[in-house]
Amino acid sequence: MLVIAEAANPEWVSVPLVGWSLANALRNECDVHIVTQVRNREAFLRAGLVEGQDFTAIDTESVARVVYRMGEALRMGQGKGWTLVTALSSRLAYPVFERKVWQQFGSAIRTGAYDIVHRVTPLTPTANSSLAPKCHSVGVPFVMGPLNGGVPWPQGFDQERRAEREWLSYVRGAYKLSTARRRMLEAATAIIAGSRFTASDMPKQHRDKITLVPENGIDPDRFDLSATLPARGASRPLRGCFVGRLVPYKGPDMLIEAAAPFLLDGSLTLDIIGDGPMLAGLKAQAEDLGVADTITFHGWVAHEDVQSILGRADMLTFPSVREFGGGVVLEAMALGVVPVICDYAGPAELVDETTGIKVAMGSRGDVVAGFRAALASVLAAPQQLAPMAQAARTKVQTHYTWAAKARQIKDIYHWVLNREGAIPRPAPLETALWHPQET
Repeated sequence: MLVIAEAANPEWVSVPLVGWSLANALRNECDVHIVTQVRNREAFLRAGLVEGQDFTAIDTESVARVVYRMGEALRMGQGKGWTLVTALSSRLAYPVFERKVWQQFGSAIRTGAYDIVHRVTPLTPTANSSLAPKCHSVGVPFVMGPLNGGVPWPQGFDQERRAEREWLSYVRGAYKLSTARRRMLEAATAIIAGSRFTASDMPKQHRDKITLVPENGIDPDRFDLSATLPARGASRPLRGCFVGRLVPYKGPDMLIEAAAPFLLDGSLTLDIIGDGPMLAGLKAQAEDLGVADTITFHGWVAHEDVQSILGRADMLTFPSVREFGGGVVLEAMALGVVPVICDYAGPAELVDETTGIKVAMGSRGDVVAGFRAALASVLAAPQQLAPMAQAARTKVQTHYTWAAKARQIKDIYHWVLNREGAIPRPAPLETALWHPQET
């Protein structure tokens, strides 16, 4: 397998960590050669991979640096304008990377050195691939994914949308008109969606080759899935924990507002892990509500150290209204910390009624009221947390380790090569690929 993972780095978080984790896990299932961007080279070497044997680093820094500077100048605020940054990267920098990949590997692909070419990253479905039609033209299957992104902003959060400087999101759907996208989708042999939304957003004529494997997973080397769980909910005050960038769509201000009555009466405390433009305002909000002494603002914490704080919590209190994947939700579940989330987008696909609590999406006021009611319910009957914590841990152990995900994708590879029956749709999501209105 030739695995294309432009963003892949074991020492970073978000998309690069997903790219690394999946590509590296596939090495235990197949004969894999990874192609990545040169910025990841040193991290690959520190992880023990051998350049030229296990991976190849492609240098596109002359273009990537310019695009990065453009994005920083145009986004008008640290941690904001992610749709714009993604668009610039996928339209300007990434095509150069794929052209260089074909220059270096095109001859080997044409002569059958690889059974399958699999593009793991970028995750965004807006990044077109020139490799897909080229592989198709020489008879080599091309697999894409997990693709994820583009979840619509929920109604009632336009103020947060503007605060995030997400101007481009209003016209994001224009990428679907691209002829390059049409050629890519037609040429792909299998398309792995990272969410039900992304699956349902694909053209209907391609659904027989679309399957679902959520983008995030858990590394048991980072999260000890065999450790004995603490007795969640056994002592007071209960602990809630928020993990993420402190930006409007993540909703940390909604969490503080919802939790205020329980922080005031001493039945709940909060840990807030993360940094961002809202930090000063959140601290002022806590002071104004009189709950500053019940909230610990930890600021930025290295990813490998987050679990030492999160693991002490009873609940992950995470009112994000537009989360594509929800990696932190899986991390909480792996630690036996019960997620309390909005019933929308990525987190809602990971959590069910046995493993966490979903709050109905609505206006900002609806979300605040819903989180307040959920917290009140837990505080009235904290014994409900322990079975949820165990069920969440078991679900992660069974379906969401990177090793399990690599095995799921290997089954997809077998289908790609043999084309017998329907494309595999891994449990626990095999019967729920499309949104209800799409079924």
